[in-house]
Amino acid sequence: MHSASVLDRSVPVLVTGTAGFIGFHLALRLLKEGFAVVGVDNVNDYYDVRIKWDRLNILEKHAGFTFHRVDCEDRQAMEAVFDGYPFRVVVHLAAQAGVRYSLVNPYAYVDSNLMGFMNILEGCRRRNVGHLVFASSSSVYGANTRMPFSVHHNVDHPVSLYAATKKANELMAHTYAHLYGLPCTGLRFFTVYGPWGRPDMALFLFTRAILRGEPINVFNYGKMRRDFTYIDDIVEGVFRVMGRAPQPDASWTGDAPDPGTSAAPYRIYNIGNNHPVELMVFIRTLEECLGMEARKEFLPMQPGDVPATAADIDDLMRDFGFRPATSIHEGIQKFVDWYRDYYDVKGKAATI
Repeated sequence: MHSASVLDRSVPVLVTGTAGFIGFHLALRLLKEGFAVVGVDNVNDYYDVRIKWDRLNILEKHAGFTFHRVDCEDRQAMEAVFDGYPFRVVVHLAAQAGVRYSLVNPYAYVDSNLMGFMNILEGCRRRNVGHLVFASSSSVYGANTRMPFSVHHNVDHPVSLYAATKKANELMAHTYAHLYGLPCTGLRFFTVYGPWGRPDMALFLFTRAILRGEPINVFNYGKMRRDFTYIDDIVEGVFRVMGRAPQPDASWTGDAPDPGTSAAPYRIYNIGNNHPVELMVFIRTLEECLGMEARKEFLPMQPGDVPATAADIDDLMRDFGFRPATSIHEGIQKFVDWYRDYYDVKGKAATI
């Protein structure tokens, strides 16, 4: 079902979003494995740019890293990047992230997630790239309630514009796989967390508030479940997927179209921990790791949010022999250790 590896250490890998959480960790893994990495990021101020530059500074210590500060939606700049290197594998992680922000600034999602992705697809098509791996999101499951979420389920009912743009990316990639034979693999990430994480995510917000002695906002009165997935597990999954471009599925039929596969060289996979955690258990685990109790403000569900996520990862396990392995306690402890070190917060309340 899969071809021989398309990864080649003599050819640089393009990773977009290298100043971001997942892009940084993936680029670091590739550099440590001996690959040359060309990184692209616009280093926008959606969240604190200090952490983005600090991530990039770590990557730039590696001789194999080259960085271009460009917007993916800048067509000419992206054409220049693609024309400058003989990429075989492209991993597109750059995007305007966040469900809640999409209610405030919808155009940012159209520019970055639709126009930006268009430029990636065109670059890959023009340069005959061997495999495009791109970030989708568990948010595409939208109003679905059948658990665990499977790539073989229909996902036509998004509940945020962010989710709609990620679903659109999957459709755009499929079109290019069908028309031009561009091998594309979409990865639906489930609530990624860990060291160097995004400051707009719950774990970061909760940790900061608890250390400051401030209350945390607990939405849907705590009745939330998330398939929290540790960053190292995500990176391992992406790394395995990168090396093998999908082949057309000979058993696919238009009479009963399977959303997860295709007659084109196209696949979708979930990457989640496969162990949903109740939000209150998550908070208790964080309290244990911090050695401090949180003051909680219980609030109703926010628009665009969903009450629960859970990933069916059977396809990922079958095709790549991989399943995430990091427990929630181990992952949160590693984040807390990093946070205390990064912000120089020991036992005292933070002043950051």
